[in-house]
Amino acid sequence: MTFDDITEDGRLWAVRYDGDSDNALYNLFEQWNDVTWLRSFFKANIEDLSSYFKITDVNQAIKDTIEDSERLQCIIMDISPDADLDAIFRPLENYRSGDATLGKEKAKLKQQMRHSSWLRIYAIKLATGVYIITGGAIKLTATMQEREHTQAELVKLEQVRNFLLSEGIIDNDGFIDYLNAL
Repeated sequence: MTFDDITEDGRLWAVRYDGDSDNALYNLFEQWNDVTWLRSFFKANIEDLSSYFKITDVNQAIKDTIEDSERLQCIIMDISPDADLDAIFRPLENYRSGDATLGKEKAKLKQQMRHSSWLRIYAIKLATGVYIITGGAIKLTATMQEREHTQAELVKLEQVRNFLLSEGIIDNDGFIDYLNAL
């Protein structure tokens, strides 16, 4: 795995998994704007969509996803040098209140008029204001453990965290040292 500097100032990174042509963040936004992929996803997950979000129209779900993806992409990609990434990312575990070494984090859109956004971007927190994006998902259930596609994101978070730890990386300084040694 390698790491792409998204903000070009070392505050936001994205994993490029071995064999992937692009990093996890760009692949995610491409997927969330692919109508064919979204139609297939929502048809396969219509029960979750209707029970948790009370939406039964796949076309509406596609439209909402593309709109939310564009909004989230603007937030992530238009980060100014003085923007606070800690205001975008929150602990993955809702009950966690403090920082953890290489903490698992999530980013999602704030509450909206129609329904909560089901889009999630997952990241590892290296330090205050510094994150590595590992992937993301359309989360239609209360917990990530309930569905295979969200469980896969938990696995990716853990794989990246374990990789960092195996390289002796526990913070941003260690990450920069690792990158400079390549």
